[in-house]
Amino acid sequence: MTLIIFNKPYDVLSQFTDRAAAAATRRTLSDFITMPGVYPAGRLDLDSEGLLLLTDDGRLQARIADPEFKMPKTYFVQVEGDVAEAALVTLRNGVLLKDGLTRPAEVERNVAPDLWPRDPPIRVRKSVADCWLKLTIREGRNRQVRRMTAAVGHPTLRLVRWRIGTWTIDGIPLGGWQCHPA
Repeated sequence: MTLIIFNKPYDVLSQFTDRAAAAATRRTLSDFITMPGVYPAGRLDLDSEGLLLLTDDGRLQARIADPEFKMPKTYFVQVEGDVAEAALVTLRNGVLLKDGLTRPAEVERNVAPDLWPRDPPIRVRKSVADCWLKLTIREGRNRQVRRMTAAVGHPTLRLVRWRIGTWTIDGIPLGGWQCHPA
């Protein structure tokens, strides 16, 4: 069984081919991963960075990606505005989104590792503060973290997935990957 821990850069598709019209310009996993027969366990949006797990084991792929298993996923999120305690409490209790109430999240304010610079850099507005959150969820709805922070009044500027379960990108350079025991 093969498990690859990949530190996905911003603006890279979480698939090996791109069938869209812009295929000639968009980067995919095939620009980084050279090992045949592995597939992503879940997805990470084009505009998100960080941990993407790939495996050749269908059962492991399902365990990682299926919300039924409630595998914790930790993100570092740079948000617009100075997040007050009331917003953190809402995130901790669950946020009402259009598709229902989220499960409670673990969240800390002003916690971020020493990250690589994003290319291109985020849009900075001198008149609007920003801060970092460390957010752990146990489900995986479409664009969930972005929708949760927006729902509490703090749009996401940058989103980096750092950990899934016990697997992390700590020590893996941007665009790098390593095989890991599953």
